[in-house]
Amino acid sequence: MISIYTIFMSKSMQKLNKIYLDYAASVEANPSSIHSTGVEAKIKLQNSRKVVANILGARPEEIIFTSGGTESNNLAIQGVVLAWHRKGLPHIITTNIEHPSVLKTFKLLEQRKLAEISVIAVEPNGIVDPKKIKKEIKKNTILVSVMYANNEIGTIQPIKEIAKEIRHYRKISKNLTLPIFHTDAVQAVNYLDLSVEKLGVDLLSLSGSKIEEAGRVGVLYKKNTIKLEKIFGGGDQEMGLRPGTENLPEIISFSKALKLTQDMKEKETKRLTKLRDYFISEFRRIIFFSGSPASQRQPFKKDNPASFIINGDLQNRLPNNVNITFYKIPSDLLVIELSVKGIMASSKSACESSNAEGSYVIKALRNEMGLSSEVGAGEGGMRFSMGRKTTKKDIDYTVKALSQILTKLKKWY
Repeated sequence: MISIYTIFMSKSMQKLNKIYLDYAASVEANPSSIHSTGVEAKIKLQNSRKVVANILGARPEEIIFTSGGTESNNLAIQGVVLAWHRKGLPHIITTNIEHPSVLKTFKLLEQRKLAEISVIAVEPNGIVDPKKIKKEIKKNTILVSVMYANNEIGTIQPIKEIAKEIRHYRKISKNLTLPIFHTDAVQAVNYLDLSVEKLGVDLLSLSGSKIEEAGRVGVLYKKNTIKLEKIFGGGDQEMGLRPGTENLPEIISFSKALKLTQDMKEKETKRLTKLRDYFISEFRRIIFFSGSPASQRQPFKKDNPASFIINGDLQNRLPNNVNITFYKIPSDLLVIELSVKGIMASSKSACESSNAEGSYVIKALRNEMGLSSEVGAGEGGMRFSMGRKTTKKDIDYTVKALSQILTKLKKWY
């Protein structure tokens, strides 16, 4: 909250010439400083916090600014574990297709013997069964972390249904606080409902890196009843949980971009859904498709290198995402071939781009579909993700280019 002193200082110093002699504070507008420039910065910071809070249906004091999605996820997961581990070895649950900042953090906590973990396999369509999560909850379970939408295959997870199962467990166990429910909503921010009350989550992570024209900032929503331990030593900024001077210019950019994204969400979602479905239909028309449109479980045709399969549920997926695996043809090779034609796509999460192995998300789907022996680790999936500047003309060019590339590569594979 902004104090009366803060408001007084801001108004009383507005008309004075200012000489800045506080360079040791690292930035001219440090929100933690109590002089007039710092007070003005503090007001701007709080206004940005209010914008984000209003969009999430939260209180301003429940919004914590971080450096990005990875830090937000770590603060949520490690913060819960560190707050509870003194009461015994805690148990935490996640899925096998989470972003590396979640999945690797879980495994790191297990390696350090700070937590016992359960990793739930998603179904063949890339969506986790809420009842499987509930079945895994036990007395020492303190946290469930499931991403809202997958960053590679775009599948949307049933967050509301998972929250319902968690509430039911809390009721029968007579513990109204545990397990705590966290969702990584970084990929969902542009297209899905972010109301924390409707979702039923206690912790929610966002990142400006996935919002056009937003700053390089992250956000962690923390329900005011949730106890977290900070994971970095330092000052008491951001409700005492995230030390370090706030990146005010980037935070302001983030809040403005987030507001703009919410204002155009409905219209842009409809537009991109049409483009996504058009992409898939045109691709099927031009390329020999190995499976039935009604099922993603059909095997690849070994005699047709151009045969492919679309990864993830066709309906419960982000409107801007198409992820395809080709039989025999390595996805990294396709990324390079497309790049030569001026088309930028990816074969896995950017955070895993230096990893020579194929996408662990695609491997997880293949294993559930019984195709692990049919698809090599290096093939992975091709992710085509669209945005505000993507047009129908772009899709037509991409499909044509893919057809040409696959025809050229056919003789080698």
